[in-house]
Amino acid sequence: MRRQGPSDAADVRSGGHDRFPGAPISLNDVTRFYRQGGAQVPALVDVTLDVRAGETVAVVGPSGSGKSTLLHVIGGIDRPDSGTVMVGGTRVEQLSRRAAAAFRRGVGFVFQHYHLLPQLSALDNVVVPLMPIQVRFDRHERARELLDAVGLGDRAAARVADLSGGEQQRVAIARALVARPKLLLADEPTGALDSRTGDEVLDLLAQVQADYGMTLVLATHEAAVAAQCSRLISLRDGTVVADHALWDPQPDETLRRATGLG
Repeated sequence: MRRQGPSDAADVRSGGHDRFPGAPISLNDVTRFYRQGGAQVPALVDVTLDVRAGETVAVVGPSGSGKSTLLHVIGGIDRPDSGTVMVGGTRVEQLSRRAAAAFRRGVGFVFQHYHLLPQLSALDNVVVPLMPIQVRFDRHERARELLDAVGLGDRAAARVADLSGGEQQRVAIARALVARPKLLLADEPTGALDSRTGDEVLDLLAQVQADYGMTLVLATHEAAVAAQCSRLISLRDGTVVADHALWDPQPDETLRRATGLG
């Protein structure tokens, strides 16, 4: 995965693909609590940040630091207890349940565990997000194009259960792109993969982000993964403790010291 420079978000080649203009993100004083027993445990505390359209951002921190909760709040999966969440002009925290579901259809999600339907084919898994909505294009043709884009055109008919972990994550990425999202949220996308396959998935995420132009926010606890993004936001105990641009290459040891990651 190649780290972007400052101009890349606004000036990348389309690679022959239709581009999905990235969505800007703005959070102001976002706090989210979870109940644990009889106590309220903070997952996010007064988080304020802005992400430019088309930016690639790594959200880093140890387990329990709030990375997943932050992505869920941005993506409309979870609702904050206080604060505002703006994505592409939409006040996400104010959406009704139905409106939030419609909003999520415009966001691409990639998870550590792929959340695919194992008995269906790769092609059918990519088509699934389009089934509840009316579209003006051929769903299966779109899915085939995306499987080609992620290097699985020849595996479209294969059952997901018969694919390797890396292939399944590629299917998940194609599925995340099928509704042409302006925002791609990746939560530990390499966490269940070996290092070589993980590197391939990172390269693929970088390629699709460059080709399609969407905003990419990636949560990870791995310094080597974070180093591939153009910006790093570090969380600890639900609080933003660092926010750095990463235009210039840094040795892994410097990055580990800055983020507390290994």
